[in-house]
Amino acid sequence: MDGDTAAGLVAWPDAIFAELRRWQVRQVAYVPDGGHARLIRAVHADPAMRAIPLTTEEEGIAVLAGAALGGDRGVLLMQSSGVGNCVNMLSLVKQCRFPLLALVTMRGEWGEFNPWQVPMGSTTEAALRLMDVEVRRADRAEEVAETVAAAARMVFEGGSAVAVLLGQRLVGAKVF
Repeated sequence: MDGDTAAGLVAWPDAIFAELRRWQVRQVAYVPDGGHARLIRAVHADPAMRAIPLTTEEEGIAVLAGAALGGDRGVLLMQSSGVGNCVNMLSLVKQCRFPLLALVTMRGEWGEFNPWQVPMGSTTEAALRLMDVEVRRADRAEEVAETVAAAARMVFEGGSAVAVLLGQRLVGAKVF
């Protein structure tokens, strides 16, 4: 599954990309992830955006803090397992109150084969909420654009911290 939907509909990664462009996102920090692969390729191809590969997810929190201080809009792309790596760094968002938009592809849910993904997948939302990050979720392709748009508005106009969880049923269960 490469993010395609029924005939005639925009693929959900393309819908996210369109929203990021609409909201003038300039910096996209990411840890390589199959669920975000199509979106990451689109970001790399757009000269108006800077794709910033990370070695670990919590680096993305610092990148977005710097983007906000520099007047740029940014987004962090990661997998649900990376949320656990970010919990301590989310204190920076909480204390400094800078805008944060995270797009999180879920693991440990629908059709998961790897039991190591289940604990963090089942607690991702709770971990984010404990750190005062608002959580929105999209499980169907037709929900993605409006969910990301609503989250972007909360972040870029309201100064909030918001994570959009992209459900594993949407992304597709990995097969190795």
